[in-house]
Amino acid sequence: MRLMSTNPAKNYEKLGEVNISLLSEIKEKVRLANQAKEAWKNIRIKERIKRLTPLYNLIDKNKKEIALLITKEIGKPIKEAVEDINWDLIYLKWYLENGEKYLNDEITHKEGNVVHKVIYEPIGTVASIVPWNFPFGNFLWGVIPNLIAGNTVVFKHSEECPLTGKLLEKIMDELKLPLGVFSEVYGDSQVGEQLVNQDIDLIWFTGSSKVGKKLYEIAGKKFIKAILELGGSNPAVIFSDVSIDEIKDKLYYKRFLNCGQVCDAVKRLIIHEAIFKKTIDTLKEVIESRKVGDPEDKKTDIGSLVAKRQLELLESQVEDAIKKGAKIITGGKRPGGLKGAYYLPTILTNITKDMRVWKEEVFGPVLAVVSFKTEEEAIRLANDSNYGLGAEVYSKNQERALRVGFAIEAGTININKGNHWLPCNPFGGYKDSGIGREHGKWGLQEFCQIKNIALG
Repeated sequence: MRLMSTNPAKNYEKLGEVNISLLSEIKEKVRLANQAKEAWKNIRIKERIKRLTPLYNLIDKNKKEIALLITKEIGKPIKEAVEDINWDLIYLKWYLENGEKYLNDEITHKEGNVVHKVIYEPIGTVASIVPWNFPFGNFLWGVIPNLIAGNTVVFKHSEECPLTGKLLEKIMDELKLPLGVFSEVYGDSQVGEQLVNQDIDLIWFTGSSKVGKKLYEIAGKKFIKAILELGGSNPAVIFSDVSIDEIKDKLYYKRFLNCGQVCDAVKRLIIHEAIFKKTIDTLKEVIESRKVGDPEDKKTDIGSLVAKRQLELLESQVEDAIKKGAKIITGGKRPGGLKGAYYLPTILTNITKDMRVWKEEVFGPVLAVVSFKTEEEAIRLANDSNYGLGAEVYSKNQERALRVGFAIEAGTININKGNHWLPCNPFGGYKDSGIGREHGKWGLQEFCQIKNIALG
């Protein structure tokens, strides 16, 4: 069977095909990974990093080809695709430069001849499954720290970007890693389910909360670890002492980057009633000044959604809101003259808690906006979600901003100009937004068994 790749920004024209991995192929790749894991574990971490280091230049050399393929497969504007790769190369460099530092043995106690050590050992064979919205970044995060830690990886990319997955596999082959250390399988969720039901030691998954919970059940029955970075419905709380003109571009970026298809995006805007109209008017002006169009055009700000099904899901969420009384400030429909999975950037007000745009994760360029009167009300609204990936707080009163940030149930909090996206920082969520952390020393150590040795 073949998996077809289409261009969502060019009326779903065919881009190419890859073979869907058969169950026999999946089993063989897991077998080879298990066969290789002991030898890969026993290679010193310095040597593992040395073998992986050429990847940086390989990606940099192929950057334009990767970016264009990403743009064609998922509809991401080409300028964003290039920026993403440049940004993710910073993460790759950090992993390579800091892996040894944070995974070396640690002495926890020393007294005379008595020495206690903590040793970070690899867990084993990892099933790494990632989504389509950041095709290179998701691959990087799910594979390279695992290999540095000494795990072997069987990797599956999304069925929405199989050609990008194929290109990344080709680049990885140039590293000439030992057989079984890294391999890739192709297909949809059925292939992913077949993969995690093999003889693996760890599930690493980024994607929807629904799928993540299913994988967690599988991990529980197998009694293995699962690291899950799942969906989000991030709130942004804006107090009345804020200058909207100073933060308007950041708010636009935090919601509409990648056509709003970002787990860590702001999806619920919570504004003090004193500046509600001013904020809405300003954001409307910013949004309507941006170009929606062909993502291969360097002037385009917002491309298409990834697929027709994603467009139809978004439309059903907006339709539900309109039926229940929501007001469209801007957008709310497909743009004219464009064939594909396009949707105009949208602001909705008159939001009520029974609306799907408030309760569900909205993976597209739609922003639900509500007002508040008191700090306590703002916190309640921010926490009124099953998700807890991230949040934003804006106030010139730093003490208040910190107080609200501490009260919000989320894994990352940005205050004013703060931006948590650095490779040294942990990333992950509360509640339905996941289990475990990635990045920083915490993310590297998640991929390890932690062993204590007491020598006396």
